[in-house]
Amino acid sequence: MENQSFPGGTAMTTIYLIRHAEAEGNLYRIAQGQHESSLTDRGWRQVRALERRFADIRIDAVYASDLYRTRATATAICRSHGLPLHRCPGLREICVGDWEGRTWGDIARAAPEAMADFGSRMDRWSIPGAETPAEVLARVKAAVEDIARANPGKTLALFSHGYAIRLLLANLQGISLRDTGEKSPTGDNTAVSLLEWDGEALRVVWQNDNRHLKDPEYLAGEKPGRAKRAFALEPGLWFRPLEGPEAAERLAAAWAEAGEHGPVPSASLTLEGLLNEEPAGLLHLAPETGRIHLAYIRPDCRRRGLGVQLLGQAVQYTRAQGGETLSAAAAPGTPGEAYLRDCGFAPQGEAEGRRLWQKPIGFDPSI
Repeated sequence: MENQSFPGGTAMTTIYLIRHAEAEGNLYRIAQGQHESSLTDRGWRQVRALERRFADIRIDAVYASDLYRTRATATAICRSHGLPLHRCPGLREICVGDWEGRTWGDIARAAPEAMADFGSRMDRWSIPGAETPAEVLARVKAAVEDIARANPGKTLALFSHGYAIRLLLANLQGISLRDTGEKSPTGDNTAVSLLEWDGEALRVVWQNDNRHLKDPEYLAGEKPGRAKRAFALEPGLWFRPLEGPEAAERLAAAWAEAGEHGPVPSASLTLEGLLNEEPAGLLHLAPETGRIHLAYIRPDCRRRGLGVQLLGQAVQYTRAQGGETLSAAAAPGTPGEAYLRDCGFAPQGEAEGRRLWQKPIGFDPSI
């Protein structure tokens, strides 16, 4: 696309506004906000698809919010085009205050009206410690305008977040905060929108294009039958710790049902995952070492995207202890192995008839 000039010599600035790739919060159903999270395996495949899309497009500069998930996504263009990344805190996602790092299932249970407003009535959403959507809109719009003003006539790639982008696109098209929930949907992870800046105002050319996620190379990595969320804020599990005789009884039953033999290994944390108020699964974890001894979902709750939410809790608790690796063991050919493989674990040898699996969860220091 050739940049145009306007009367007075002002050059058109072209801006590709891109949402970050799938991050842990998206998969594990955790409110990310400004809480740090990494990309999922699927997210990294989206990054590679994005790199292919932009391979032959001239980009003069790359900006991203300073959160890890946008910086990681921006490598799709920075590394292939040999460009430095400019970090811009103004492009950050909304700070969701007391919701940061909590599961959407927990939030839906504790504050159903506020959660509904968060997705559909941005004009009245407000919780302790959070930014308001109006504040986020003002912050993000000012950041994009400042970047455009500093790069007249250039073609830019800006990486931001779903909620922030949604607010900006709606505003630029004359949609009020009250109507944004109904009239401006959230784009897919790595969805691309095109803006133009004429020196005075931003204009939306097109929005939320995800054509790169439909190419055969990307689709070849998609898992058939993977559970799809009905909508972006669909809640999932909420968790509570189990202790004492209740934990021992529940663990023994789940251990046997999972086909394991012998006593349940000791560990410092047992979490019960509940769907609404019904127990749906158990996580038995040693967060100080990152060892998962049991990740169990009730049979009638399986194949609904709930099992991976147990992994999300294992990541959260292990990271809080400074850990950078999760590990687990499973007998060859069992459903446990299939679960671990599907969650991105890789085999790391065998011991006593069980295969050992590991998954790195640390942040890449080069990003």
